Amino acid sequence: MTLVSKDILKAAEILKREDLVAIPTETVYGLAGNIYSDTAIKKIFELKKRPFFNPLIVHIHSMEQVMELAVDFPEKAQQLAQAFWPGSLTLILLKKNDVPDLITAGKDTVGIRMPQHELTLELLRNLDFPVAAPSANPFTHISPTRAQHVKNYFDGSLEMVLDGGDCENGIESTIIGFENDKAIVYRLGSISLEDITSIIGPVTVKNNKEQAPNAPGMLEKHYAPRTATYLVDDISDFIDQHAGKKIGLLLHSTDHPDYAVAQVNYLSKTGHLKEAASRLYKAMHELDQLDLDMIVAQRLPDHDLGKSINDRLKRATK
Repeated sequence: MTLVSKDILKAAEILKREDLVAIPTETVYGLAGNIYSDTAIKKIFELKKRPFFNPLIVHIHSMEQVMELAVDFPEKAQQLAQAFWPGSLTLILLKKNDVPDLITAGKDTVGIRMPQHELTLELLRNLDFPVAAPSANPFTHISPTRAQHVKNYFDGSLEMVLDGGDCENGIESTIIGFENDKAIVYRLGSISLEDITSIIGPVTVKNNKEQAPNAPGMLEKHYAPRTATYLVDDISDFIDQHAGKKIGLLLHSTDHPDYAVAQVNYLSKTGHLKEAASRLYKAMHELDQLDLDMIVAQRLPDHDLGKSINDRLKRATK
C-alpha cells in the first residue's frame, strides 16, 4: 500500500535512498527523484512508462540553485523568475555538464522550476540535491491534482505520496526557453501568455513537437482520459449526432440549454478561467470514472488561461 502522509522527513528519507515520492505543487502532483541518481531517474521513467526522449523538469527551492544547474541565466529569464517564482513557470536554460543527460533527454538544456507549495519547498530545503518531478501519472494519462489521484494510479508500486491537498492552479507550468535570445513558449500553462508578455514583451509559441521535444507537454496526445474525449464548439449539434450514447459533458459556464446527457461537470459556473483551470483535471478524473461512452468538452474562449485549457483538452481528444 502506498503511504499518503504530510511527513516531510519521511519523504526526504525515501528520496535520499534513491527512491521516489509523489510531491504536491500548485500545478499538479509530481513524481520526484534525485536528479543525480540514475537509479531514481530510471525509476521515474519506468513507473510512468514514459519514453526516454521526453525530458524532465528539475525542481529547486532558491534562485541561487539556478547557477548550480545552468551555464547562463539570461536577462529575460531572470525577469520572468523574479516575476513568477516561486510559481508555475519553467525556464529552459543551457545546462552544466554535471546535469545528467538522462534528465534532459540528451539535450544541452535543462528545465528548471521553483514550485509555489510550502510543503514541497520545505522538503527541498531538507535535501542536498534538486529533484526531477514530472506529473505523477502514467504517460499520456490525466495529470493528478490531489493525493488520491496519485494513489489510484500507483498504489503499491510507489512508497509515498506527500499530501499537500488539492493543487491550486490545476494545470502544468508554462515552459519558456530561448532561441537566439528570443523567448519561446514550449508549453502553455498556468501562467498566461498575456502575463508573460507583460514582463518581457512578445514571445513565440512553438508547443508541438513529436520527435525529440524541447520540453514536456509538446506531444500531440497527452493528458487523456481512458474514455473517448471530444473538444467541440457546438455542444447541441454534437449531442444530436450521437443520440443514444452515454455522454458526460465538461462545460465552462451555465450559459446553455438543458442537455439530456448522463452527467454534466462544470469547470466554472461563472466562466472564471482561473477556476476552470484549477478544476480541469479533477473534473476529467470524475467523468472518467463513470463508464461513459464519451466525454464532450466545450471549447473555452481562446484567450488568457482559456488558451492553456483548450491546449490540454485538444491533447486529450481521441
